[in-house]
Amino acid sequence: MAKTYNDIYIQARKRLKDAGIEAYGLEARLIVARAADKTMEKLLQDLPLYSSDELARKVRQMVDRRIAGEPVAYITGTWEFYGVPLYITRDALIPRADTELLVKAAIQLFEGRNGRPRILDLCAGSGCVGVAMGVHMPGARIVMVDNSPRALSLCRRNISRNDLDVRVMCVEADVTEKPPMLLGNFDLITCNAPYVPTAELETLDASVRDYEPVSALDGGADGLDIIRPVIWHWKSVLKDNGVLMLEIGEGQAPAVRQLLEKAGFTGVSTIKDAAGTERVIAGRLKR
Repeated sequence: MAKTYNDIYIQARKRLKDAGIEAYGLEARLIVARAADKTMEKLLQDLPLYSSDELARKVRQMVDRRIAGEPVAYITGTWEFYGVPLYITRDALIPRADTELLVKAAIQLFEGRNGRPRILDLCAGSGCVGVAMGVHMPGARIVMVDNSPRALSLCRRNISRNDLDVRVMCVEADVTEKPPMLLGNFDLITCNAPYVPTAELETLDASVRDYEPVSALDGGADGLDIIRPVIWHWKSVLKDNGVLMLEIGEGQAPAVRQLLEKAGFTGVSTIKDAAGTERVIAGRLKR
């Protein structure tokens, strides 16, 4: 018997709920919308309409993947971060709500100022931080850096998706080494480096451990193997009075504060996430 979009949605929602998926309603809508190649708004309009057996089959397969543990962002290939639509693949981490603190802090840094700040975003991954800053800071010029060609390809897709090609660009480089020549100087550097201590990788939720790229998570023995060279090497491309902002893991603030102060940064401060963890740390470099 023919099914409506609503029938297919209700069935998907029930299967996800029975499997213990917390956001079963939202994820069911995301999956059906992606399978039908519709926006969420269009799907809601079309819920009473009849669909095809082929769509029902596609939705069942996608729900099977979700029940098996695959994150919905990788299944649908899309995600929203700081109100900005993004393409997402397994070549990069799925953007987290905690990382929105980094974007918010960057926006606030330049509020009320004239001019066109130059911003460097390191360990760009999907490009979520750089693209979100570009969308919400129309005067900014942004360079995003990653060492993964596949991640940079995803970055470029997200730049184009949000019509930022004129102001945002990508550079392939290893942040554990010195910056490339002719990169220029920047008013702000943001960085969401891998910061999970190696020993803690096995304790991560299976949806993270088994699907997201380990290279974007593993920060070495104490979680700071990437953060250290970022602080020491990349401060060289900060302008006088420039700011470095880093996302960090739980309990890492004291060690990172010490690293920043030793490298000559002043006014070091932190921002806590919703759970009370010091999640973003920033310092200003006076030359």
